[in-house]
Amino acid sequence: MQETTILWADDEIDLLKPHVLFLSEKGYKITTVTNGNDAVEAFKNNYFDLVFLDENMPGKTGLETLSDIKNINNEVPIVLITKNEEEYLMEDAIGSKIDDYLIKPVNPKQILLTIKKLTENKRLVTEKTTMAYQQDFRTLGMTLNDNLSYQEWVDVYKKLIYWELELERLEDEGMHEILTMQKAEANVQFCKFIERNYTDWIKNPDSAPTISTQLFKKKVFPKLDNKGPVFFILIDNLRYDQFKIINPIISEYFRLEEEDTYFSILPTATQYARNAIFSGLMPLDMEKRFPDMWQNDEDEGGKNLYEEKFLADHLKRVLRRDIKFSYHKILNIDEGRALNDSVSNLMNNELNVVVYNFVDMLSHARTDMQMIRELASDDAAYRSLTLSWFEHSPLFDLLKFLAQKQVRVVITTDHGTIRVKNPSKIIGDRNTNTNLRYKQGKNLNFNPKEVFHVRNPHDIMLPKLHVSSSFVFAKGDSYFVYPNNYNHFVNFYNETFQHGGISLEEMIIPIVTYGPK
Repeated sequence: MQETTILWADDEIDLLKPHVLFLSEKGYKITTVTNGNDAVEAFKNNYFDLVFLDENMPGKTGLETLSDIKNINNEVPIVLITKNEEEYLMEDAIGSKIDDYLIKPVNPKQILLTIKKLTENKRLVTEKTTMAYQQDFRTLGMTLNDNLSYQEWVDVYKKLIYWELELERLEDEGMHEILTMQKAEANVQFCKFIERNYTDWIKNPDSAPTISTQLFKKKVFPKLDNKGPVFFILIDNLRYDQFKIINPIISEYFRLEEEDTYFSILPTATQYARNAIFSGLMPLDMEKRFPDMWQNDEDEGGKNLYEEKFLADHLKRVLRRDIKFSYHKILNIDEGRALNDSVSNLMNNELNVVVYNFVDMLSHARTDMQMIRELASDDAAYRSLTLSWFEHSPLFDLLKFLAQKQVRVVITTDHGTIRVKNPSKIIGDRNTNTNLRYKQGKNLNFNPKEVFHVRNPHDIMLPKLHVSSSFVFAKGDSYFVYPNNYNHFVNFYNETFQHGGISLEEMIIPIVTYGPK
């Protein structure tokens, strides 16, 4: 391992010789100087992994020396050592982006701990994280063979996402590959679980997890208590892992009251899942109640044009009282800014609903645009892109404004998305829908082992286009491909982000409540 080099500047360096000797015996190479000017000169002419600076030196002070060194190389960690415990000095040091702060007298073990924390932290974290995941890997592996409940599946998925985010920070491709394989195996078992249980959930909702149709009833309506407005923000196509990386930013402004998940209905597509959220009804019931508004796959026109009307009906039907509410759908940055300019007008409403379509557009752009395709080349890059968008979005500005107004905010999504890798051949007629993760039609021809086939759509409360229509849902990371265009489809869609089928990523999704700090 390469020797760690340390620059130590202190006008009483002779008194610190026992410390220097102790560190030398531990394998560290120490260069000592007695003033700030010499420290800057040594730093210019040599490479150091770490710098210790005494604050009270003749000539340049420690903070002045710190500033000069930072101007030469801002990446090297610097530790300020001082006898002075005055608060203003600590604040100055922190404001100057000091990496650590020690009060004299310091002992050798204290110095050693600081060195390890600042120079070996990455290695130590990597070793500990890898070991912890290896232990959890065995536990998770055994768990996947159990007959899990829906809550246990939520726990498994959260654990997998936890490790995915932890291992992402490490430069260990081997561990990441093992996790990817374990996640794929979890999806195989989860798809079997959904095949066994989904129809029963729809027929017996009281013994089922919270699904799209129950989201408002269980998670939003109880919060309409006349104690100020509730903002319900739906970020289209936001997976649980994407939520986990934006949550720390949101939590700087709000208190996290409840973090929960729910299950999207099938198909995990905006037309079905989001309409089910706002109407509180399954698609078959929507078709019956709103024959002029419900759009089937083969119908012309937009499929999510009546969310506000669905919500108004839902509020009256369930709450049986008039609710003053607003609904805004944000399709681009200009619309987001326009909402922010007028948001103060919404403070007298009990409920304000905002649908942000950007993440959905981002995922489809991942399919259509070469630049986005390269930027979001894998799940980690997709998360990073989501984080970058969020930090610079009008939505973040909206949340910062709402944080000052002491309101409650519910953030959720309608379904997730999965990066598809395995083409699955299917044959259908010209009226078969175009979604790559589910197909609806008659005389569909497919490999039954690769799909969840629902012969009678009414069994899962989906409309029928024709008497003989059925639904098939892609499982795990597969996607449907027509044999006559097989190579074209595979080249174009492989490793793109899609939704509509069955996977942990698409079905188990976040619903989070934030309150004022």
